[in-house]
Parts: sequence; C-alpha cells; structure tokens
Amino acid sequence: MDIKALTERRERLLGTQTPLFYEQPIHIVRGQGVHLYDADGKQYVDMYNNVPCVGHANSRVVSAMQQQAATLNVHSRYLHEGILDYAERLTALHADPLSTAVFCCTGTEASEIALRMARAATGGRGIICTDATYHGNSTEVVRLSAASRDPEGNPEIRAIPFPQKYRPLDSDASEADLCDLYLARVRAAIDDLAAHDIPLAGMFVCSMMVNEGLPDIPAGFMARAADMIREAGGVFIADEVQAGFCRSGRWWGYEESGFVPDIATMGKPMGSGLPLAGVVARAELVDAFRKTTRYFNTFASSPLQAAVGMAVLDEIEDQDIRGNVNTVGRYLRSSLDQLQPAWEPMGDIRSHGLAIGIDWVKDRQSKEPDRQGVAAVVNRLKEKGFLMGSAGALGNVLKIRPPLVFSRDNADAFLTAFQESLQELHGAG
Repeated sequence: MDIKALTERRERLLGTQTPLFYEQPIHIVRGQGVHLYDADGKQYVDMYNNVPCVGHANSRVVSAMQQQAATLNVHSRYLHEGILDYAERLTALHADPLSTAVFCCTGTEASEIALRMARAATGGRGIICTDATYHGNSTEVVRLSAASRDPEGNPEIRAIPFPQKYRPLDSDASEADLCDLYLARVRAAIDDLAAHDIPLAGMFVCSMMVNEGLPDIPAGFMARAADMIREAGGVFIADEVQAGFCRSGRWWGYEESGFVPDIATMGKPMGSGLPLAGVVARAELVDAFRKTTRYFNTFASSPLQAAVGMAVLDEIEDQDIRGNVNTVGRYLRSSLDQLQPAWEPMGDIRSHGLAIGIDWVKDRQSKEPDRQGVAAVVNRLKEKGFLMGSAGALGNVLKIRPPLVFSRDNADAFLTAFQESLQELHGAG
C-alpha cells in the first residue's frame, strides 16, 4: 500500500488529527539497533526515540520478554520474587532517600501517581510547574501543560517561567542573580497559592527540562528550589521519563542537574519498548499514597515487566552504555560546536550526554526563533536517512535523542548529512 493510501486509511480508522511526523510520512516496518527500515527497505538512523534505549529489537530484551511470557505473567496480587528483585535493584540505583517503588505502564500514569502521592503525603493540593512543561496526557496531568495557557482555569496549579540562560528574564543579570530571579518566581507561586488558601503539595519538573528545550539552567536553581518547596511543606518531584536511564551520561537527570528529589517518575526507556513505568520515592510518601488510594494496576508490577526491566538494566551495565553515552555525547557536542560559527541558524547548542538541542534562530543577535527553519532541516535530514524532530517552548529546537547505543560512526554519518543539509538550505557555510 502506498503512503497516500496508507495515510488515508489511517485517518479513516484513527481520526484525521492523529499526529504524524514529517511532511512526507514514512512507513516503518522494522528496527535493529539504531536503525529503522521502511517498507521499501530504506535504512534510517533513529536519532529521536528514547524508548528503545538499548537499541531496537535488542536480543537480550526480546529473549527476556519471550521467556517470561512463555512461563508466567499475572497481576500483582500474588507474591513473585522477580518484581521484588527488580524493585530492589532499581531503587538501589537512585539516591538513598528513594527506597520504595510503585510500578505502572506509562509515563502519564507515573505522573498521575506522583501527583496523587504528593497530595496524599502533604495534604496539599497546589502544584508548581514550568510554563512549557509536559508530563503526560491524562485529564489531571495535562492540566500542568495547560497552566501557562489558561492560568485562571487551573486554580490549583501555578506555572513559572522555566529557568534558562539563553532567553533569560534579565539579559543583563549575572548567573547568580538570574538564579535568584527565577527562585523569586517560585516564591511568588508559593505565596500566591497560600493567598488563595490552596495548601502546597509540591513542585513537578523534568530534571533536565527536555520539553522546554533542554535549557542551560542557572547553577543552583534546582537544589535551592527543592529546599524552598520543602520549607513550604511540599515535596519536589523529578520527571525522569526523558532524562533517566543514562541519557545524560549519569543514571538520572537529577544527578546531572545537582539535586535530590522526594519523588522521581520514570517511563519510556525503562522497558525499552515494553510498557513499563514507575515511581520511586521515600518510603513514607509511598506508604501515605498506598494508604489513601489502594492503588492497583492490572498490568503493572508483573513478572513480565520485571524480567524485561532487569534485561534493560543488564544491557546498560554489561555493555557500558553509560560510558558510550559520555564518549559519543562529548564527541557529537564538540563537533557541533565546531560547526556553529559558520551557520547563523545554530543560535545555541545545549546538551547532556546524548540529549542535544540546537536552538534554531533567524539571526543570532535577535535570537528570533525559526520554527519553519528547523522543520526544513528535520525534513531534509529525513530524506538523507536521519530521523529526528523539533521541540522546545517555541517549537524551534532541533532535538537529537538517539538510542543510547548510538556510536561515533553514527555520529560522523549524521554530521556529514547535517552539513550537507545546511549547505542545501542556506548556501555555503
């Protein structure tokens, strides 16, 4: 079936507004490692998907899935050592206070659990987030994303400007003063909730603010914001769905950003394709949540999830994937830095390991975002066999987020295609 016919069938069966990537969609039928293949056999380098963190169709993950599914898979109301072994191993990778886990199937569910946990433990309702956040799609969680667009419609939520150094609140401020300015916005949100008799439950942020465009956060902001929230009676929640499982070159984004949360949510890469997500927190927070909610999820805390989750951790550790992220991430960032002076649209480059964002602008002096320009680059690279997307608060950040087995050879091939695309779109550099 050709692309036009397949797209029309998709719209008929799934709805006309169901999202698709690229001006000319592609029909993907197979994946292996960092590669995806379309129905005509064309090979693409996947530079977008953090779900298959240890590579598409990873043999160890597939084998664990097959063996456990062929042996046993039941809900969590039976005793099973596998899920306990997995919980023990996973929590041991987190900072010491995060000792207890709640498993679920999606990042959205993890976010929902985190919100309910914060409210159950504190007795508060008010949540502070950033004005370009994304934590999921449920009715409650999506209110965080909507807070900046319709603050009057979300009386329990306050959105602050996300902390950044590229388009800061005050372009003349030092980094230390800038940190204080953003912290003042956190304080104002806490005070405003109190003024409206809404007790604070907590603050919820992606630990590297990936959806915001991977900004360079003023040093000290995260740790000081967490202290401020705790002093006001709330808890600090780190979303690790995009930042976790060694994406930054450390196990968790909160390590990279210099703070320890009270609650951390995890998702996508946790099962490398199998629906597996979770929340880790201090034991008393989980106990408060369990006591007030009696939470149960049919497909969570299952032997199948545990087996696959263990296989992902085995692969990360045995293949030294964290080391690969650091080595290749530094090489790719350094190479992009060398290209930047020749290409005006590359306004700012920000990175942590194999999470890289290039802020695409019309000119560097004004920093005017170029959403159409970054879309043109994404589509040109797709034609050359490299799949990525755009993101950020202004929709103009080229988002580079490949599976963590992405190699230096893959990076070199991308850099060649990237330079060719810039030359074709903008002339000689």
